[in-house]
Amino acid sequence: MNEYIKKLFSLDNKVAIVTGAAHGNGKAMANALASAGAIIVGVDLDAAINTEIYDISLLGDITKKRDRHKIVDSTLATYGRIDILVNNAGVSYGSNFLEYPDASWDLTYEVNLKAPFELVKLVLPHMMKKHGGSIINITSLNSELGFSNNPAYVTFKTALKGLTKAIAVDFGAYGIRANNIGPGYLKTSMTKKSWDDSKRRKKIKDKTVLGRWGEPNDLAGTVIFLASDASQYITGQDIYVDGGWLIKGL
Repeated sequence: MNEYIKKLFSLDNKVAIVTGAAHGNGKAMANALASAGAIIVGVDLDAAINTEIYDISLLGDITKKRDRHKIVDSTLATYGRIDILVNNAGVSYGSNFLEYPDASWDLTYEVNLKAPFELVKLVLPHMMKKHGGSIINITSLNSELGFSNNPAYVTFKTALKGLTKAIAVDFGAYGIRANNIGPGYLKTSMTKKSWDDSKRRKKIKDKTVLGRWGEPNDLAGTVIFLASDASQYITGQDIYVDGGWLIKGL
């Protein structure tokens, strides 16, 4: 491979925290960053977080203040730096709008918006000191489109999109970039119910331009791009990995 290209996309010795890293999209993105040379701190609530895959595997609940501090403190104690933060962990609870449970609304807020905000606040001072860093928030098609019977997910993924732009504006002077990746329908445990329904599976496939569901590995190139110097003049942007869903007309 051309040395210029290798250097452009290299993440050698960069330290990346990835939340929701035990399965699906988070695992695929963490593996992609590692393949580009990054040191990976994988975080998940699920005890299935694989200690063999990541340089550090942390079992933690990002809705808990002590766990958020543990994630950042453990990373700094071991490596002395944080270069990349991927806020991937998320939850989705579908229910009729008028009967939507308060508990589902509150937990979706805690995981999908508050925890990313708090983790960003913890890593920013360290990124500011070294004048650089990449924050990547995982939003969704739901940041642009209304989907039925899931008001909390739509609301807080849309808010996360706005939060990223606020971070980009406030910390660009420190060389810190913040961008969003918005997955379309990727085949994961979160979308299993839709995948298992053959009519809905086809309906979703037909919504795309590329004529297929996505796979978690479809996020690999985008996350490496946004974490690396290949995107050094890109901040506050939204990249949708959706098979063309958003641009499809008649």
